[in-house]
Amino acid sequence: MSSSLFPSGTDLITDRLVLREWPADEVAAVVGNGRLTHWAADFPADGDRVIAGVIAEQPDAAGQYGHRQIIERASGQVVGTISLLLPPGDGALEFGYGIVASRRGRGYAPEATRALVEFALTLPNVHTVYADAELSNPASIRVLEKAGLRRVSSDATTTRFSTAAPEPDQR
Repeated sequence: MSSSLFPSGTDLITDRLVLREWPADEVAAVVGNGRLTHWAADFPADGDRVIAGVIAEQPDAAGQYGHRQIIERASGQVVGTISLLLPPGDGALEFGYGIVASRRGRGYAPEATRALVEFALTLPNVHTVYADAELSNPASIRVLEKAGLRRVSSDATTTRFSTAAPEPDQR
């Protein structure tokens, strides 16, 4: 499976997915508890509702450091979301993601993560992309490992994965 990125306008396209900026009307539908026919039956999940609320309150957050729907190319259905969390601090940019339960276990999260990380590293003033995962969530840890990120630090509850080299005491 390839995760090569094929930009098409503002969409990021992989072998099986399209990462598309959230249209304002779909953000409004999530916030208003609407239901659209091209959403997977279990979309939006709780995390998607939280992100939609953030977007609705901060519409300028969309742009290049923004939030994208994860769309399954074969069905055209929205199956999750992935976000670059702005702004980058000291050249480091955080991201987060979620795939609905009905589509987990298909490799969509690592595929989307690889595409978004590759894209993020082309943005001006960005040299590192990272995500934090709860130690109690081994599935998320596996996603970040499969996406090729490296564990760079941990504390009692979370671990950070990054495109940067691990801190000396974490190698």
